[in-house]
Amino acid sequence: MPAKDSRDKRQPHQLPPGRHGLSRSFVVSNQRERILSAVAYVTSAASYSEMSVEDIIVTAGVSRRTFYEHFKNKEDVFLAAYDAVAGQLAQDVVAAVESADTFADQCAAGLRSFLEFVASEPAFARMCIVEVLAAGPEAIKRRNDTMRAFAALIHHKAEVLLEGKAPPALTAETVVGGIYEVVYTRVLRGEIQDLPALLPDLIYSSLLPYLGVEAAREERARLPEAKAA
Repeated sequence: MPAKDSRDKRQPHQLPPGRHGLSRSFVVSNQRERILSAVAYVTSAASYSEMSVEDIIVTAGVSRRTFYEHFKNKEDVFLAAYDAVAGQLAQDVVAAVESADTFADQCAAGLRSFLEFVASEPAFARMCIVEVLAAGPEAIKRRNDTMRAFAALIHHKAEVLLEGKAPPALTAETVVGGIYEVVYTRVLRGEIQDLPALLPDLIYSSLLPYLGVEAAREERARLPEAKAA
């Protein structure tokens, strides 16, 4: 019986060996994406401190040489993976916010987008919300920058849409920090899939300092998620 072709052992995400007709730019992009995805899966299975370059290489299906052509070390690749996910998340949230008209609807749309994104990408969620805190000062700085950007978005929308009745900018920072803590706790407990169900209570808490108790309660009741519950 002839020996089985070694190419059969390759994983679906790996490119075929030898001459395959793919452009160099496509190969490089594919390798990079696989490496970045591997970071998320490795950190979700273990932790940042336990993760090694070897773990990433094996999971991504690339050579050690290929890894070092793209990244200097595991901190460098973690930061690149974080930036990629945070960038996509920010893009989705901003698009959701801009699709609504009132301040309350924009907050609900943005928060829904955030919760659904996290719930749909558990490996990336753990990497960006939990393990980022163990990845060193630069990773924490980037996490803080992301949270600051979301707070700035909320405050800007409040100033524009609430006609001079927006509370101080620190309010938005407090709202974002509170949401982060709630999500962090659920991710840590493995309750990622339950996050979208928190939208009604989170939107109530978020709108409270902006609209007051009655209006925040009314906006909560308007949400489809609240009616379904």
